[in-house]
Amino acid sequence: MALVLVPLIEIHADELNQSGFPLKNSPIVCDTLKQANDTIPTEIKDTFKIDKISDSRFGRIVSYTAPLFVAGMVGGGQDAHFRSLRNTYLPQFHDHLDDYLQYSPAAVLVGMKALGVKGRSSWTRMFLSDAFSVAIMAGLVNSLKMSAQVERPDGSNKRSFPSGHTATAFMTATMLTKEYGHRSPWIGIGAYSVAIATGAMRMANNKHWLSDVITGAGIGILSTELGYYIGDLIFKNRGLYYKRTAETFEKMSKPSFLSLSLAVGIPLSSYDIEGVKLKTSSDCMVGIEGAYFLNPYFGVGGRTSLSRMRIIVNDVKTEDNSVDALKLGIGAYFSYPLSNRWLVGSRLLPEFVHYRPNLKSIETSTHSRIGIGTGLSLTYKASKSYAVRVLFDYDLLPPNSKKSGEYMHFLAIGISYLISF
Repeated sequence: MALVLVPLIEIHADELNQSGFPLKNSPIVCDTLKQANDTIPTEIKDTFKIDKISDSRFGRIVSYTAPLFVAGMVGGGQDAHFRSLRNTYLPQFHDHLDDYLQYSPAAVLVGMKALGVKGRSSWTRMFLSDAFSVAIMAGLVNSLKMSAQVERPDGSNKRSFPSGHTATAFMTATMLTKEYGHRSPWIGIGAYSVAIATGAMRMANNKHWLSDVITGAGIGILSTELGYYIGDLIFKNRGLYYKRTAETFEKMSKPSFLSLSLAVGIPLSSYDIEGVKLKTSSDCMVGIEGAYFLNPYFGVGGRTSLSRMRIIVNDVKTEDNSVDALKLGIGAYFSYPLSNRWLVGSRLLPEFVHYRPNLKSIETSTHSRIGIGTGLSLTYKASKSYAVRVLFDYDLLPPNSKKSGEYMHFLAIGISYLISF
């Protein structure tokens, strides 16, 4: 808490009104207010109240996990669309690596501890905190599997939701980050990259829907945060070698990033090909994006994404009619800091668009053209190296058939998970 001390000022008689108070436009009042305002630290003046809430332990847990749970619920309606991308590009994929990959952050954690690398906790404190985390994760995952009864994509059983492999991977990644993340941000980045790869492989192996994986990630992180919270209540300062200090965020820092995005498209277009009436239906998109900022406001970067548009042919919607679009854009990125943690942004990207049509009733072929991508975004910095972004994108896409000359308009709403650097 900052205390603002206003100095006592001797007020001359000729600067007082009849009531004994300084006149409204008195330079003394103006100077006093200016001095008082100048004593307020810039980082406090530029901080939203929600920034202070986010510095609490509860605020950190919510900021890490809430976006994943929300995305899991919203993404459930697009599970079939995202799975169709897997069936088109990785129909025969089958690998057991994810069975072992989920435990690799825990193996690194125990290995570093055994080699004497000093982390956050003593062996006893770490073991108990991790045991609570495992118990909470297992309880949540198994109770949801038994109650939800969601069938797996491959039809093998009805224990799809949520993904236990992904929950385990994100739990062990959070454990490793808790114990050794303070030594280098790359430890956390590496751990969560492995966890993301585990989730991606569960979908590639046709064992889970997208919503299973995203919800599993949230459960893994939440379980570890709660497990360590219980451990801290029990041990207090005993066996604690590193105590987390509040992170400081600079409002005018350069917001360079690398991100993974998921979005759902809103159709806005219709067109004709040789008398056949076509309308774009829902769209799903997965993308990787990054930008390097030269200052707090301007940067250069690019985005690559793969999306699938459903096509309604003569007012008939079927799963067989779709158009895949691979987009690669490079251009300008813009950002404006609202506070130390919140930013609004935009981009303007000329895009190379490669279409792969899958229209059963119309003869089409693959082709490539140029489009434009832009949009608005709202970013929240959960930590110095992790942020969450809500996307509102607009794409002016070239015709998806050589036989049509009509450009298409697409809006997309999505969420992006960022590594900041």
